[in-house]
Amino acid sequence: MELAHAVEVSPRHLSFVETGRSRPSRELLLTLAAHLDVSLRDRNALLVAAGYAPRYHETELSAPAMQRVLASLGRLLEAHDPFPGVVLDRQWNVVLANAAATSLTSSLPANVAGASPNIFRMSLHPDGLAAITLNFEEWARYLLTELRRLVGLTADPVLGALEAEVTAYPNVAPLVERRGWLPWEDDPLLIPCRLQVDGAELSLFTTLTTFGTPRDITLDELVVELFFPADEATDLLLRGQP
Repeated sequence: MELAHAVEVSPRHLSFVETGRSRPSRELLLTLAAHLDVSLRDRNALLVAAGYAPRYHETELSAPAMQRVLASLGRLLEAHDPFPGVVLDRQWNVVLANAAATSLTSSLPANVAGASPNIFRMSLHPDGLAAITLNFEEWARYLLTELRRLVGLTADPVLGALEAEVTAYPNVAPLVERRGWLPWEDDPLLIPCRLQVDGAELSLFTTLTTFGTPRDITLDELVVELFFPADEATDLLLRGQP
């Protein structure tokens, strides 16, 4: 009833749509999807399931129409330097990275970074950043929770396979077995990632940003992840100050 009133249709009609007694209009489906914050990819699936043509395009990042967007994202990452920053796709593969982020991962082996570096794999693989993460259990739990959320939201088989891969890592499997998916007993205000780099400790917290008004599936699924110093020592180290 609340949903029906919110989208300005009768509860009876919405009930008929839900049970298959009435065929929803294209406009009603899009209104419901917008109100329920359904992703653009899933809005297309909803339209197709109802017998309508997809509404939203999925533009390749290499397309000319994307160049202005990518250039703007590149400027954003460059302005964030010397603090790490990356742009991620729907599976958290790195699309763009600034110099600070690249320097953190430049020494990772090819089997970890690969042609399409993935944040979950690079962060959790025992030969990846996990080897220099001082609070690995804490940071891994955050990443695993995020990965599980994405798998649940998207039902993406690639993400599902990635979840199976990383939870089988010898340094991750014991965490999953011992702690499961229980929340933190005392929820922290902020969880930093603490890295041991060249004999110094870096403590960074992360922010995730999305586009405000996307009308393209690719843009809807892009995420900008920016890391910030969690303490003054990290700030000075990254700025190259004594």
